Amino acid sequence: MMPGRMNPRQMAQMMKRLGINVKEIENVEQIIIRTDTKEYIFDDAEVTIMDAQGTKTYQISGRPRIVERKEVEEGIPQADIDLVAEQTGKSKDEAKKALESTKGDIAEAILKLTEH
Repeated sequence: MMPGRMNPRQMAQMMKRLGINVKEIENVEQIIIRTDTKEYIFDDAEVTIMDAQGTKTYQISGRPRIVERKEVEEGIPQADIDLVAEQTGKSKDEAKKALESTKGDIAEAILKLTEH
C-alpha cells in the first residue's frame, strides 16, 4: 500500500514503529524568517515538529507577509508602523514608539494609542 493511500491511523502506527514523533506547537503568535534582503512574517501560522531519531524538523504552514529588509527599521517593519499610524490617526513616530513598547504587537500598539 502506498503512503498516499494509507489512512491516518495506519500512518501514525507506522511512524511510531519507525521512531518518528509528530506534534503541533500550540498558540504560535508569530514567526519571522530573516534573510539578508527580506523578512517573511507569519502572523497566523501552524507549526509542526517532527522528531525522527533525535533530528527535529519544523514545518510552518501559513501565508507570510514579505517585507524588504530596507523597509525594516530597528526590528519594526515599516508596513506595521504605517498600519498603526493609519488606524489610530497618530504620527508614524508615535506609532513606531508604541510598537517598540509592545514588542511589535500591532493590536496592543493600536489599543495603547487609542486609550483615553
